[in-house]
Amino acid sequence: MTFAEELAELLPADLPHRDRCITVCARHLDLIVEANKIMNLTRILGEREAAIKHVVDAVMPWRLFKNAKRVADCGTGAGFPGIPLSVVLPETQFFLLESVGKKARFVESAVATLALANAAVVPLRAEEWLSQQRVDLITLRAVAPLEKAIPLLAHTLKGGTRVLLYKGPDVENEIAQAGEEARNRRIQMQVVERYQLPEGLGSRTIVQLSA
Repeated sequence: MTFAEELAELLPADLPHRDRCITVCARHLDLIVEANKIMNLTRILGEREAAIKHVVDAVMPWRLFKNAKRVADCGTGAGFPGIPLSVVLPETQFFLLESVGKKARFVESAVATLALANAAVVPLRAEEWLSQQRVDLITLRAVAPLEKAIPLLAHTLKGGTRVLLYKGPDVENEIAQAGEEARNRRIQMQVVERYQLPEGLGSRTIVQLSA
């Protein structure tokens, strides 16, 4: 099956702009496969697994993002979760932050090819850019444990920004380990969504940080 066929079968029926998401995200995955021949963007290239672990995982918690006007995707890598979310939420402006030059250049090329008017690539470290910019929401997917993410993002949270982190099934251990850091900085940690990925490919927990 093609990426488009896999996504047509796997994406939730009530997903906003579902047909466009199938088309755009399938093309995005095609671009990743092509780029992966000369650079290491991802080890997940099989159609079914890539569709689930990259796209389905990215868009499942879309409702948590729908009221934000400006979202920063920190450490976007090959463009996840920012690119799929930008398709589902065209009224939201997404800033795709990636400090690794070759990855940032790939994402910039992908955004142009996919004609995503509401996505902009920022080739900077997240803490550098966020010290000068204001966003409503920050998201991180498989980037840093909570204990390390909290001190990096604490100053932004004090301005009223929320953070949503995509975490795995062992999140309770991470929350426990980050407890002292969060208390010292008066930051709240809250599990706001849990979901299972199709085909038994894992479980996901979304943790929100707020001041």
